[in-house]
Amino acid sequence: MRAKRRKMVEEEDVHPDERWMASYMDMVTVLMCMFIVLFAMSTVDQDKYEQLANSLATGFGAVDAGMVDTAEGVVVPADLVDNKGESPTEVTHSADALDPAEATAQALANAEAATQEVMKLDQLEIAVTANLTKAGVADLVEFHITDRGLTLGLVGSETFFAPDSAQLTAAAITVLDAAAPAFVATAQKISVEGHADKHGQSATFASDWELSASRATQVLRRLVEQGGITGGLISAVAFGSAQPANTGSTVADMAQNRRVDIVLLSEQPDSVRALIPGVAAEN
Repeated sequence: MRAKRRKMVEEEDVHPDERWMASYMDMVTVLMCMFIVLFAMSTVDQDKYEQLANSLATGFGAVDAGMVDTAEGVVVPADLVDNKGESPTEVTHSADALDPAEATAQALANAEAATQEVMKLDQLEIAVTANLTKAGVADLVEFHITDRGLTLGLVGSETFFAPDSAQLTAAAITVLDAAAPAFVATAQKISVEGHADKHGQSATFASDWELSASRATQVLRRLVEQGGITGGLISAVAFGSAQPANTGSTVADMAQNRRVDIVLLSEQPDSVRALIPGVAAEN
């Protein structure tokens, strides 16, 4: 009987299956990690808190896993990362950023291009003026160099258009026919821009818009049909009375608003054209 009891005691002291200890150790490890995290968060930093929340959410599958931009602490989807491991923001910044030497070189190149463009426009003005002088109508045209290019202003008291009329006067025809050869030689794009004095509806035109459009169209047709300008290089625009040359109310002031501007457009990029007025003012 005693031997049998001793054998039972020995069997109770043996624990062949101790797998529960592995689970216990895992639980203790997790608890330790949790308390370490809680201790680290005892002083809350909002940015670090959000980064930690995002990281935990990703780790537990709440957010689709992607590549983490360690510099910013945000999740970057894998399909938006190039083969060098750069995020789109990094790629854009590296492509757009210019070092001081490159920026200086670009500024000098733009200034040189603007200078060359002003010289080109000056030569064009000289050529047109020479033709107008031969025709005896040089004093009827005003020249302006702007960031858009060279503008020829057909302005004058009933010189080019009679009141409430889009029909070209004899002086207007002389000016256009004299200037056209220089336009053809330069092969630049041309914008013909019609303007009118503010008088509202009339018996001939429903509004200033129709009047200014008709004036611009008449100038365009003369340059194309008689002057030889290629149709694909020229366009007509109507401004009505929205851009008056003179805001006065006298008869002479109103007459200055009955005009057409012929703009020989610069084809330089915006960064170069922005410098043209300053360069032109220095010449």
